[in-house]
Amino acid sequence: MNRRFKFIALILIVGLTFFGCNSNTDSPAGDTNTENTTAPENFKLIALGDSYTIGQSVCETCRFPAQLKDSLQTYFSVLDTFNLQIIARTGWTTSDLKSAIVAADLQTDFDLVTLLIGVNNQYQNKPFSLYETEFVELINTAVSLVGNTASKLIVVSIPDYAYTPFGQGRNPENISSQLELYNSFARTYCENNGIKYVNITDITQDGLNNPLLVASDNLHPSALAYTKFVERILPMAIDILK
Repeated sequence: MNRRFKFIALILIVGLTFFGCNSNTDSPAGDTNTENTTAPENFKLIALGDSYTIGQSVCETCRFPAQLKDSLQTYFSVLDTFNLQIIARTGWTTSDLKSAIVAADLQTDFDLVTLLIGVNNQYQNKPFSLYETEFVELINTAVSLVGNTASKLIVVSIPDYAYTPFGQGRNPENISSQLELYNSFARTYCENNGIKYVNITDITQDGLNNPLLVASDNLHPSALAYTKFVERILPMAIDILK
């Protein structure tokens, strides 16, 4: 009887141990919380430029920086916030933009900066050497606004207004030739210095074939054209912010 008692006791102990372990395994999911607790982020965007950035002749939400902001909001969490600041005005040359940035006394903690400038240097017949000098200076300034991180800058090529009703009356061949010089310089500089460069010029060169790409003033890009700009800029912007 003594042996039998010991055997039964041993079985009871093993059984209790088994059920005890099994109870721990089946503990509520709250004990091993796997929920995403990442806090919402606040992204700061800044766009530098001229009429092509401020969106002459289109609505405020139609210009490309605003469309880019909305597209980023759609891609990222609805809890994230995107604050957009624009330093741009119709008619600004590289010199005007430089002065405006200084006057704005900007912070240097932006997460993404775009730069589109130069058409008014060409239109106002400024020396090309001025663009060569001031474009590089603006690049350096733009990089400083994102904490001296060059990878957070996106340079956008200059649209070709020769392919608009306005441009057709102003020696379009010469316009295209000169703007190609500007864009070639900017593209080469960016490639040599590890800066992101987006070509959108070819989109605007379809303006005569597709009038919907031209705004009502017969000169600037339309909201549709800006949407096409953003389609090319967005992947780079996402990569920067991720």
